[in-house]
Amino acid sequence: MKELYDQVSIKCSRLTTKTYSTSFSLGIRCLGKELRDPIYAIYGFVRFADEIVDTFHDYNKEQLLEKFKEDTYRAIDDTISTNPILNSFQTTVNHYKIDRELITSFLKSMEMDLQKKTYSPEGIKEYILGSAEVVGLMCLRVFCNGQDDLYNQLKPYAMSLGSAFQKINFLRDLRADYVGMGRTYFPEVDLNNFNDETKRTIEESIAKDFHHGYEGIIRLPRSSRFGVYVAYVYYLALFKKIKNTRPQDILESRVRIANHDKARLLAYSYFKHQLNML
Repeated sequence: MKELYDQVSIKCSRLTTKTYSTSFSLGIRCLGKELRDPIYAIYGFVRFADEIVDTFHDYNKEQLLEKFKEDTYRAIDDTISTNPILNSFQTTVNHYKIDRELITSFLKSMEMDLQKKTYSPEGIKEYILGSAEVVGLMCLRVFCNGQDDLYNQLKPYAMSLGSAFQKINFLRDLRADYVGMGRTYFPEVDLNNFNDETKRTIEESIAKDFHHGYEGIIRLPRSSRFGVYVAYVYYLALFKKIKNTRPQDILESRVRIANHDKARLLAYSYFKHQLNML
């Protein structure tokens, strides 16, 4: 029975999410029960593509990503895949009618990671659109569950929130990306002379995206609002910690939020949600 295989597939997506990201797992568990598995499926798909370009250094990444891309489209068209991660993803894509161009844009950004080390201002906008903003839009399709008018209203806010999260990831992972792989996602910023002024410029851009993204969170259906707010609060705490970290220290170590602090942030978020204070 395919139902049993589908259950195995989504368990693989859940395991992938929980293994790779405690913060996103926490946010997903705070969503309405019916929304959790579709978001696990989206995260599993995104995570596997990202792993190909970021960690499979001893293999032909271009070949692996091209195969992954072909298998993704075939899974969506055939409504099944022998890859359990892609099988659960295609189920979500087809059920919620996730736009094909969102998937294409995401995979294009993954290809850019194989080809580019530096970006122009226009290039980084395209990269962030594909690597983060469209992922937010995939999730928004699930949250809106067929309400096209609501989706279109919230689309700009979801994109801003995805952009904010991605830029924070760039700062958090500056050492691994720049020192480890020679990548830089900040156009016209000389990371050899990364200082308070350049760091502040980046932070101002993030703050603007955060503010706009929050306006969308409070307009989400209640079934998704709490889970997205938990992710927002976690990233906001990470952002504040980065702001209080010296530029040279960011280049030397990865800024993290301790597990006990994550638990405190969850309790704070739940309190605000229950009292309708978002």
